[in-house]
Amino acid sequence: RTIGDRIGEAKASGNLGNTLKILGQFDEAVVCCQRHLDISREQGDKVGEARALYNIGNVYHAKGKHLSWNVAQDPGYLPQEVKDTLQKASEYYERNLSLVKELGDRAAQGRAYGNLGNTQYLLGNFSEAIAFHKERLAIAKEFGDKAAERRAYSNLGNAHIFLGRFDISAEYYKKTLQLSRQLKDQAVEAQACYSLGNTCTLLQDYERAIEYHLKHLVIAQELGDR
Repeated sequence: RTIGDRIGEAKASGNLGNTLKILGQFDEAVVCCQRHLDISREQGDKVGEARALYNIGNVYHAKGKHLSWNVAQDPGYLPQEVKDTLQKASEYYERNLSLVKELGDRAAQGRAYGNLGNTQYLLGNFSEAIAFHKERLAIAKEFGDKAAERRAYSNLGNAHIFLGRFDISAEYYKKTLQLSRQLKDQAVEAQACYSLGNTCTLLQDYERAIEYHLKHLVIAQELGDR
């Protein structure tokens, strides 16, 4: 501010916002991120504007998740305050998405699709969540981003469960399992086995369910995860 560096001030405000978000001071975080957005617009800095929109989405997303932890419920069955907060997150992610499309930034589009999928899932809009996660998956494959691909499969599996499409969920969880082994991520592998065990139970394939739950148990023991 002293040297009149507006872009620098915008970036610093954004960083402050992100830090306050991590500290759980969501309302102060929004104020800082909004300043980042306002200055970026004033300076015609499209990249800064996109980043600020994404950051504000993240603050509302984090606030919504934080509020919903106090009321452990299935996705979609949320108090109005939580719904409103997640709806705001979704709106900012949408605005970010249209701007990064304009800028031709595919990686940023991937991030926006993933977060839109997650917010729609929490809001109980499972079909919309699936559409967004499929977009996320396509971009992850484009970039050869195996970790993002793995997350997309997992999220697609979760959303299909709530639509009662257990067989489709099982296919997605199997892909999650495959990738977690490729990535040598044992905690995620255990999680995938757990999800597959539950899905096989829903499909009444109890033999397979037992196999997956035993695999989950073995990894949990190996990791010393009580």
